Amino acid sequence: PEPGRCAHFVLRKRRFCRMIPAPGRRFCGEHGHEEEQNDRKRIPCPLDPKHTVYEDQLQKHLKKCNSREKPKPVYFVQDINAGLKDVAEIPEKQVPLSSLSVEELQNLIIKLKKASNGLELHLKEQILSHQALQEALNDPKNGESAFKHLKQQASILGNMEKLHLLGPGRCFVEFGAGRGKLSHWVDVALQNVESVQFLLVERATTRFKVDGKHKRRDSAFERLQVDIQHLCLNKVPILENKKLPVVGIGKHLCGAATDLALRCLVESYTSCCDGEEEEPAPKRSRAAQTEVAPPRPAGNESTTEDHKPVAGIVIALCCHHKCDWTHYVGREFFKSVGLGPVEFHYFQRMSSWATCGMRETTSKASTSEDSEDQTDDTEEHEQTLSRTESGSDTLQGILSVEERKEIGCLCKRLIDHGRIEYLQQQGYKAALQYYTESAVSLENVLLTAVPSPSLIPEPTI
Repeated sequence: PEPGRCAHFVLRKRRFCRMIPAPGRRFCGEHGHEEEQNDRKRIPCPLDPKHTVYEDQLQKHLKKCNSREKPKPVYFVQDINAGLKDVAEIPEKQVPLSSLSVEELQNLIIKLKKASNGLELHLKEQILSHQALQEALNDPKNGESAFKHLKQQASILGNMEKLHLLGPGRCFVEFGAGRGKLSHWVDVALQNVESVQFLLVERATTRFKVDGKHKRRDSAFERLQVDIQHLCLNKVPILENKKLPVVGIGKHLCGAATDLALRCLVESYTSCCDGEEEEPAPKRSRAAQTEVAPPRPAGNESTTEDHKPVAGIVIALCCHHKCDWTHYVGREFFKSVGLGPVEFHYFQRMSSWATCGMRETTSKASTSEDSEDQTDDTEEHEQTLSRTESGSDTLQGILSVEERKEIGCLCKRLIDHGRIEYLQQQGYKAALQYYTESAVSLENVLLTAVPSPSLIPEPTI
């Protein structure tokens, strides 16, 4: 071992441990059990066996171990937005796409085209901008990657403004917030507006957050570190106290996270835990069941006072290949066109052809864009697919690059149409549009939804 370093030899790495032991010791804390003169015994931590602890200090360690189960926040409700409870209809074993025969693949494509027949496949282009980002867009210090992100954020804000969602007395909930850049620009756009709240939902801890830099007194930023699957917005203290209409937003909300967010907003938000609370709950529970009972949209005017409504939804879609039948909100639509979980599994894998199908399968083809996106919010997740998904040997000589791209786009639109029908059944006016050029982002489709005219909430100031 190197002088002053631990004497333990790490077989897996074929070198000595590089940790520095305590004065007078040959081994570091992790390998102290090898110390000959040390009578204290180290054992694997029962919470995480990847590290060890002195046996006589186990109880003390368990109280502060980073792997201990943290207390759940008040807004955590297990699987509240998960969707399908009965997993009996999900096949136990699904054959990989690359293992399909030519005939099976052709049958899938026939089913796809039949199901897509009559759908609106040519989306309207609605590339907008917003004055809040003009200075940043004209800043020469921004590189190409930052410029692409700014163009997308500007268009998202422009679409929000067109839908009259940028106004006072609202709570903006950013799903998959990451560093919180989208909320930051919404806050900049509303710098002269009062009574604005921001909830940034992100399950992972995030470095270099921008929301902590906001010091305006009339806006509040709060992070909710929770998986969207378990988020009950009704129990978030700010929403309980201020009763502000909610605007759900997201920039490249990955795969199943979009479905979880939609269900969080339009289902559980108006009915979450109504039957689990104390005695006042039964009165509200009747209204909630009337309002959100699928497949009919809400129509009871009196319920809008009992529940904090959703003013709108604006989400840039992403990573359809990471969707999940269990969480997917468009299952009823798929069933209505004769499709099920098996077809959904293959279509969500084939959706990656829309963005990977035109690329060479060599690493050189995607290295530059991957590294560019990794530096800021990691948007183009679809480029991390394996070669077997983006260009399997089964496809060679059967489908051209352009045909694969077209089929991938069809899969995306079919999955998205299920989301649109779901929102319409819940009483929303929903639409899909291209919000930026494909040269800026290959994932350039924006989903927007606002309540039907009878359900539009009045802003609370």
